[in-house]
Order: sequence, then C-alpha cells, then structure tokens
Amino acid sequence: MAVAGRLDGRVALVSGALRGIGHAIAQCLAADGATTIITDLDTPDSQPVIDILAAMPNARYLRLDATEEAAWQAARDAIEADHGRLDILVNNVGADLTGKVQDIDLASWRRLMTLNIDTVFLGTKTFQPMLARTGATTPYGSSIVNISSIMGLVGMGEVSAYNASKGAVRLFTKSNALEFADAGVPIRVNSVHPGFVDTPLLRKGMERWAERDGTVTAQELIAQMAETTPVKRLAQPIEIGKVVAFLASDDASYMTGSEVVVDGGWTAR
Repeated sequence: MAVAGRLDGRVALVSGALRGIGHAIAQCLAADGATTIITDLDTPDSQPVIDILAAMPNARYLRLDATEEAAWQAARDAIEADHGRLDILVNNVGADLTGKVQDIDLASWRRLMTLNIDTVFLGTKTFQPMLARTGATTPYGSSIVNISSIMGLVGMGEVSAYNASKGAVRLFTKSNALEFADAGVPIRVNSVHPGFVDTPLLRKGMERWAERDGTVTAQELIAQMAETTPVKRLAQPIEIGKVVAFLASDDASYMTGSEVVVDGGWTAR
C-alpha cells in the first residue's frame, strides 16, 4: 500500500527501472509522492518509456548506461539543471551468472562485476555530493538504497560469481554507511536482499540453468524455488518496491548500514 505524501517534494533516481524490480521500486516511490527519475538503456522514444511515463505522471526518464562514469555524470548534470536536488538514489542495475567456477570465463566474470558492483560504486560516487547537500536541508538526511540479494548473504553451488558480486554490494553498503556517518555526511545507506522474485530476469536465468542441466525444465526449477521457500511462493516485484520506499522515507530515519531481507523466510532455515 502506498503511503500518500510520504515522499512529497523528494526527488529519486532508480537505475535499471524500466522492468522487473526496478520498475516496481519506481512505482512505489512515485506513489508515495516522489518525483521519480527512471533510468535504463532504452531511448526516450521507445514504447516502454512512453507507456511508463503515461502511467506515472510524476515520473521522468533519463537514458543511462550505468556502467559508464561519463553517463552518470551527465545524469547528475541533467538532474541538477532540472531539479536542483536529489534525495533518494536506488542502485538497482544487475544481472545474473550461474555455472561451475571452472566453466566461467574471465570476460563473463568481469561483465557481471561491472553490472552488479561497479554500477553501485559509480552511482554512489557521482551523486554523493548532491545527496549530501540535499540531506543537509532535511531532518533525517538523504537515502541510498542498494539492491543486493539473499545470494549476498549465503553461498550456493554454481552461483559463485553472483554470490561474490552481491556480497560486495552488501559490504560496500555498510562501509559507506559508516564512512558517511563518521564524517557527519547526512546520507543513510542501506541494502535490500530479495529472495526469489518473479521477474523476467529470474525466468531467463532458470531457462539457462535448465538448458545447461538437461534434466529439468525452467518451470520445474521455479516450482522448486517456491517449494523451498517457507511461504511457498515467489515474491512479486511490488513487495520489494514497498520495502525500498520505506527505506527511502523518514520512516526509516534511524536505519543506516542495515541489510533488509525480503525472502519469504528462505534464509531463516
């Protein structure tokens, strides 16, 4: 449920926000009142962008290749010119990679790290000064929310690359939370660790796993995920979005360096 007005007057940026979890996060932030800047790789005249902006009157769109520092700097300059502030940064860009460690080539490993942790670093580095400036004008500061995973908390066979990248997001979050707090920089930094979420990314990942395995279908793998989750289902993206909107708001004013797990009880076993 949206908390109408909770983010009125705030400006938020969500990376990788046209689809899946990122889209749900943008929806929740906008529903709570934030001017929400959606970023992704699509061009502004693409149909997905047109459809989302039509459905979200307080959303804006910027094309952003989150792996490129110059692109982040251009986004910062555009937001400075158009809004003069940023209150909320959600680093959501990500990809998956599974397979036995001896079967993962170095180029694929590096590409995953670029998408899953370099983008978090670049977003944080680029927007930290603006977030700090904005945070100094609000009672509880600005907010960075980094999207990690339960795979950033626990290991799993044939998921070593993804485990490593999402574990890096977790500790990068904690380090920045301490760095900013110790220096009196008014930015809270928290991570969200979703479990198995019903998104196109998950389904494509299971298709690749099933193809590699050869003995099980993607749908069977997804059913197994649901069965091994205590609540017996996958999460819906909006359930992650609601948690991010909470962390972005003043309702989470005493939270920084926290890892918020949204996994239907999976890591409680």
